[in-house]
Amino acid sequence: MKVSVIGTGYVGLATTTVFADLGNEVIGADIDKGKIEGLNKGIMPIFEPGLKELVERNIKEKRLRFTHNNKEAIEHGEVIFICVGTPPKENWETELKYVENVAVEIAKNMKSYKVIVHKSTVPVETGDKVKKIIEDNAGRNVEFDVVSNPEFLREGTAVEDTLHPDRIVVGVGSEKAKEIMKKLYEPIKAPLIITDIRSAELIKHASNAFLATKISFINSVAKICELSEADVEKVAEGMGYDKRIARDFLNAGIGYGGFCFPKDSQAFIKIAEKYGYDYKLLKATNEINEEQKKNFVKKVKSTLKDVSGKKIGVLGLSFKPNTDDMRFAPSIYIIEELQKEGGKIKAYDPEAMEKAKEVLNDVEYYKDPYKVCEGADCLLILTEWNEFKELDLEKIKSLLKIPLIIDGRNIYNPEDMRKHGFSYISIGRKDVLGIRPAPTP
Repeated sequence: MKVSVIGTGYVGLATTTVFADLGNEVIGADIDKGKIEGLNKGIMPIFEPGLKELVERNIKEKRLRFTHNNKEAIEHGEVIFICVGTPPKENWETELKYVENVAVEIAKNMKSYKVIVHKSTVPVETGDKVKKIIEDNAGRNVEFDVVSNPEFLREGTAVEDTLHPDRIVVGVGSEKAKEIMKKLYEPIKAPLIITDIRSAELIKHASNAFLATKISFINSVAKICELSEADVEKVAEGMGYDKRIARDFLNAGIGYGGFCFPKDSQAFIKIAEKYGYDYKLLKATNEINEEQKKNFVKKVKSTLKDVSGKKIGVLGLSFKPNTDDMRFAPSIYIIEELQKEGGKIKAYDPEAMEKAKEVLNDVEYYKDPYKVCEGADCLLILTEWNEFKELDLEKIKSLLKIPLIIDGRNIYNPEDMRKHGFSYISIGRKDVLGIRPAPTP
């Protein structure tokens, strides 16, 4: 099939590349000329495992190409995916102007039947809005259908999630569109849920809101564990064996970040308000998430006694491992709050340091995690990259001014840290208290 994808962010690039790899003729479009020139040369604008190799292969085999000309993409595709950004407004409502602009372009340039699929995360009733925009701006009487096909990709596993999803949700308004979407997704073996457009739109927001709530739930349990000297890891393990609950997303830490959970949960609250419903549960979810970052800063301050002038090593900047995405990363708030107290930050992240430089000031960046530890008064773990779990703890201990690790992701076992001679502070578990820093003179 001929497929076009407008927007080449995380979702758009994964969608473009995977559909090409499944044998379709695909054009990916973006108004950013520099990005398009890079993509056609195999230069990735984002870090995503496996993506570069897939793009290069499909360009070479002539199933995939990129353009900054949306008109060309619109004319090419029988199915057109809208994957442009839907950022939050200042009041957390979803900004739809980019989706609306693409809808106008489609209306003015389509000359034959198109299935127009909005894949970006959008509020319920966006499909109706897109349909009306196209009807109002079409210069000719051309048949089309609007479809909702929400994405469920996780940054860091976007290619795998596109090829092997838990489910495919397709919201349609006609049999013709339904059959085309079934044909397009036929090579992907996953449950296919066909529903109306508004239900499909709500499935995305409801899914992310539930996962965010699950994270905040275990973080609130972690607080109780700290107060009662219980172990949140054991509590989560015991809960996770219940099939109705499951272990996924029951990981206590410094809270969720990234572009999906914070944005989508806040947007869902706004959607509920539009219909006259006060979504108190989701408001509490977001409040708990914000508290986790604040509580972590308090842990650092209370442990160091006086942050001013202290050298603080930081391992991990991206909001999660296997991505370079810094959007809404908890590390931003934590680092900036410690800097306000006079802390001197030394940091390392395997992939996100260049993007971190765009949002963080006065941070010393190092290409080696051990360099971060040299002469530091403590070491903070803010992202659970696998390579951090394999570091030489004895070497870290020898490099730190004081063997103190404050772990916001619970990547180490407290008993192991005790054996290595560390003071070790984590989330929802008993502190391992050894040598503590003296107050700054």
